[in-house]
Amino acid sequence: MATTQQTPGQNGTPTGQQGPPECGRLLLLDGHSMAFRAFFALPAEKFTTSTGQSTNAIYGFTSMLIKLLREEQPTHIAVAWDLSGPTFRHDSYSDYKAGRADTPPELPSQVEFVQELLKMLGITSVSAPGYEADDVIATLTARGREEGMQVLIASGDRDAFQLVDETCTVLYPGRSISELTRMTPDAVEDKYGVPPERYRDLAALVGEKADNLPGVPGVGPKTAAKWITKYGSLDDLVARADELTGKAGQNLRDHLDQVLRNQQLNRLDPDVELERPVIELTRTQADRSGVHGLFDNLEFASTLRDRLFAVLGDTQEDEAQVADEEFTVELTVPAPGELGAWLQANASDGARCGVALAGTWGAGAGTVTGLAIATAQGPALFADPAELGAEDTFALAAWLADPGAPKALHDAKGPLLALWAHGFELGGLTSDTALGAYLVQPGGRKFELADLCRRFLNRELGEQRGDSGQLSLDIGGEGGEGESDPRTAERVELATHARATLDLAAGLDLDLDKRGGASLLRDLELPLLRVLARMERTGIAADRDYLDSLEQEFAAAVRQAVDEAHQAVGREFNLGSPKQLQQVLFEELDLPKTKKIKTGYTTDADALTWLAERTDHPLPGILLRHRDQTRLRTTVEGLIKTVADDGRIHTTYNQTVAATGRLSSVEPNLQNIPVRTEAGRRIRRAFVVGADYHDLLTADYSQIELRIMAHLSEDEALIEAFQTGHDFHAEIAARVFGIGVDEVDDKARARIKAMNYGLAYGLSEYGLSQQLGIAPKEAKGLMDDFFVQFGGVRDYLRAVVERARRDGYTETMLGRRRYLPDLTSDNRQRRDMAERMALNAPIQGSAADIIKVAMLDVQAGLAEGGYSSRMLLQVHDELVLEVTEEELDAVRKLVSERMSGAYDLRVPLAVSVGVGRDWHDAAH
Repeated sequence: MATTQQTPGQNGTPTGQQGPPECGRLLLLDGHSMAFRAFFALPAEKFTTSTGQSTNAIYGFTSMLIKLLREEQPTHIAVAWDLSGPTFRHDSYSDYKAGRADTPPELPSQVEFVQELLKMLGITSVSAPGYEADDVIATLTARGREEGMQVLIASGDRDAFQLVDETCTVLYPGRSISELTRMTPDAVEDKYGVPPERYRDLAALVGEKADNLPGVPGVGPKTAAKWITKYGSLDDLVARADELTGKAGQNLRDHLDQVLRNQQLNRLDPDVELERPVIELTRTQADRSGVHGLFDNLEFASTLRDRLFAVLGDTQEDEAQVADEEFTVELTVPAPGELGAWLQANASDGARCGVALAGTWGAGAGTVTGLAIATAQGPALFADPAELGAEDTFALAAWLADPGAPKALHDAKGPLLALWAHGFELGGLTSDTALGAYLVQPGGRKFELADLCRRFLNRELGEQRGDSGQLSLDIGGEGGEGESDPRTAERVELATHARATLDLAAGLDLDLDKRGGASLLRDLELPLLRVLARMERTGIAADRDYLDSLEQEFAAAVRQAVDEAHQAVGREFNLGSPKQLQQVLFEELDLPKTKKIKTGYTTDADALTWLAERTDHPLPGILLRHRDQTRLRTTVEGLIKTVADDGRIHTTYNQTVAATGRLSSVEPNLQNIPVRTEAGRRIRRAFVVGADYHDLLTADYSQIELRIMAHLSEDEALIEAFQTGHDFHAEIAARVFGIGVDEVDDKARARIKAMNYGLAYGLSEYGLSQQLGIAPKEAKGLMDDFFVQFGGVRDYLRAVVERARRDGYTETMLGRRRYLPDLTSDNRQRRDMAERMALNAPIQGSAADIIKVAMLDVQAGLAEGGYSSRMLLQVHDELVLEVTEEELDAVRKLVSERMSGAYDLRVPLAVSVGVGRDWHDAAH
């Protein structure tokens, strides 16, 4: 019997621009075929999680599914899957599909994730032992026709063309995941010269390489179509084969048995026994929470899930899950001179208030166009700072700055910058609901207020209208603005956000207390928010002229690489076109073939490096240089665009992106500036000391992750390796390979360094093999040799996973938790990924916590000493400061002591300090 998977719930209602036909529209997907297409349509190197899980097939399949649901609006849907093991075709022909290339090792695990996602979306998966997905699709197509349905088949297998008729269309994928060709009866006949019902006959004559079904030698699609058109069918052609002349006719007569076997094997069976009637293949209620969790683990950005949920639409059950009603407010706009009295009466009793701001912020600055304050029980207040008189401005400023007036804001760093720009200070911040939600669910990728209200409060933060009936509006003063004012809706919406923030903060406080995150929010993340805002406002000086010259230099290098490539080949071609590169490399130059992909052979960076190492031809090296210079030029162009009017670059730091607690930066991403090549390091010369300061000072933790690993594992040999005074990676290599430290060459050191950090990052044997370019078996041997010498590390890593499986979460040294429910999942792929996260989180998270503590301690030291020197940047484990000449020695000592004393490890934290007029020269 066939097996089916389906999520229980109510039937979903498809959305779209055109309604489905009266009897329904049945959408059938060939699961493996479409996943395979998605896998090769998207570059694997750009779709990999921090733990090494490939996600390109999952992302591509999901994107195709979204497109199909949006454009086709099926009323019924199912995905057919092949099962492992032989089918009835193998029983008839033992060499069926023999000789196929091995499935890429990154694909099978992704198929399991796709199947799990479909289950969460309420989409039925169907398979049948002994049959292929094509046969399942043929059976469901026949049953759909019987029900009077219109049938759509999404498949990259041309065998499905034989199912096409006036009621059935095949959606055949092209080169991109968004390109689907509608194969109607006319389209099939136009392309192949035969109607769909005769496509199987044509395929029997031509053969199918993928299925190891050889065709008649010398007979291509055109000849086959001409014969079938003339004689009517393959059966009639075979009966009159003696009438065919020429070599092609003789070849047919010589291979008749083979052709008839092909015809039989090509036939799709429409009578597979399936458990679920086609009429029941409706999409059921989606498990949105499950999808959020899965996408979080796969590290997908919010855009994909937004697109997915938008096309799924809201069902009745979704609405039932949103408890009660939307947030409601009673809004007050005090009359001139009465704002202080309102604050005294409503917001000065020590109870926390919710605060929401309207305006813009970013690049270290901001503006405020409106401010709302919501209380727990009473009314909410709206004020526009630009319209306040002196008395009201003073009252608002005093209340905002009052540390005894507790406040909750959502994503407060931007609003804080805007308040500073208006001369206001913010005191008493006891909750940032974005940070609080992040500490509760650090794997999340969405921390918008509306989403968090749904997730944590089961309440909807809907669009508010002035005439909604959900509020009473009290506008103070004679001639005040009433509900007809066009700004009323905006004010009500802002007040509603303030109330939602207040309620959300209370709910998150309970979760944080349960999960041990309250102290992290209070003592680390909220104070750090203020430090980051100060750094963003300060920015770092940039040498614009140098950046311009660097951009011109890299642009010239790009042009030179293009010229050299053209000269090496003897003609012009597009270096950015994979298709043209394949033609040049593998056809014209006949270089060794790289990894096979759908469109030919890969020309990615790893492939070009492999070619450069194995051939004497200069082109692969030129192409690599062209890509490097192009990337450097793009980086410099991005920096130039972000130089502000004050001559400084003001990046924006994110505290809620990395699940490990690491900070990230955007606009520009200063943590992405290449530093491994001299050309990349030269970009750092553009970051210079500003006016009134003398030097940039950089301070960097040395091998902090490995020191934390030694501390947590308590491995005596590893601790001793740090204390020898030798190069750490060379010392470890010497111990692993049983040689002297002076015998360790660069290759051995590089392998051990990759493995050292790989263990700290939770890298798998396969991930290490990919990183080192060696076989997984060799990578496993390297790890085994390491654990022979450092058994304490092995025991620690095992204990981390077991403890996380028991507790449900991992924890850093400062108590930052990451919950990993997938550690007990029945899905092996999800379980393996959760185990890698469990290995990664404590070490990476502890390193993130320590640098944050160091930033707070350094800032406190600068403030205590009254120094004018200031902190500018945090990049990975490095801090960059701007110092005056007279403060240099004192600040150097302060930074070194505060950073090394941020946490007491069994292997002391080592800090390297450098000083220079620019970031490059300040390196150490």
